[in-house]
Amino acid sequence: MSDLSPTLELACQLISRPSVTPEDAGCQQMMAERLEAIGFKCEFLRFGEVDNLWAVRGEEGPILAFAGHTDVVPPGPESAWKFPPFEPTFHETDEGEMLFGRGAADMKGSLASMVVACEEFIAQHPDHQGRIAFLITSDEEGPAINGTVKVVEWLEERNEKITWCLVGEPSSTSKTGDTIKNGRRGSLGCELTVKGKQGHVAYPHLAENPIHTFAPALADLTAEKWDDGNDFFPATSFQVSNINGGTGATNVIPGELNVVFNFRFSTELTEEILRQRTEAILDKHGLTYDINWKLSGHPFLTAAGPLVDACVESIREVAGIETELSTAGGTSDGRFIAPTGAQVVELGPVNATIHQINERVKASDLDQLTEIYKGMLVRLLK
Repeated sequence: MSDLSPTLELACQLISRPSVTPEDAGCQQMMAERLEAIGFKCEFLRFGEVDNLWAVRGEEGPILAFAGHTDVVPPGPESAWKFPPFEPTFHETDEGEMLFGRGAADMKGSLASMVVACEEFIAQHPDHQGRIAFLITSDEEGPAINGTVKVVEWLEERNEKITWCLVGEPSSTSKTGDTIKNGRRGSLGCELTVKGKQGHVAYPHLAENPIHTFAPALADLTAEKWDDGNDFFPATSFQVSNINGGTGATNVIPGELNVVFNFRFSTELTEEILRQRTEAILDKHGLTYDINWKLSGHPFLTAAGPLVDACVESIREVAGIETELSTAGGTSDGRFIAPTGAQVVELGPVNATIHQINERVKASDLDQLTEIYKGMLVRLLK
């Protein structure tokens, strides 16, 4: 593909840098150079082994922040890719001209669209209202300990508040802009160890099998109706992701059972309520256990308002479609930003190939995404 648009050219430059989490591989520096050229003040924040960027243009007024990540998941076996994962390649398919490469959809394409949208908006509106910011991390695909959450803490210490936040995660289903995320379910994980007594299978009266004692509790946990959800969220779900017990021998009753499970929960419940109800079920069955809870994020919702309206209207103008508001899917870094009081939405390209071999995005979609982002800037800060 010749004569690349500014967005596609920048997307290719970012994809070509193998920034497997937590590596940034110079992506943030590349973005900062473009942003500084249009009046942004850039601050590089390194926490642990993670690079973060906070960039701001403007001195006062509400902040519209673009949030995203430069890190990508590992490509897997490169021999399985149609084209090398870190050599961005345009290829004609039944879907149209596609840009292949790790991060094309998740989310270097969005980052390129954000930067170019700002360049074009500022060229047209150099004296815009309010402030524009970028909050970029290299720790979204990893443990998410030293990335956005740390930058948000740093901003809170400075009493700097984001008003509106646009997260560039690939939110779309079949067409760019057909779905935006205006909230996310909470995620509460648990590692449970059920204690028993190891023994010989031929002498069960001398042992206590934790698999057997846990089975009735598991039945109750899976049958429990945690809530009914609401107009914005589906009902809370309980899912076991791993059960492990036994020594490997066929004639030994295990002494412990390890269970890993997760709740994706709505705003109808809190972390505390889920913990209490779960442990009440375990206690009802007289289990001896150790339990370790990990909250990955509270549920959040951005209702109709300036940010959602600007997003919906810009998509309608640029793409000619009505978008669907959704809270489905996994977590994003929006979970760290929403608790500060910011309105948060996620809008990015089609997510059909994210984290897969041959990750790709329709080339024209990234240019369209740039126009949508620019339309939001106009509506909020012109």
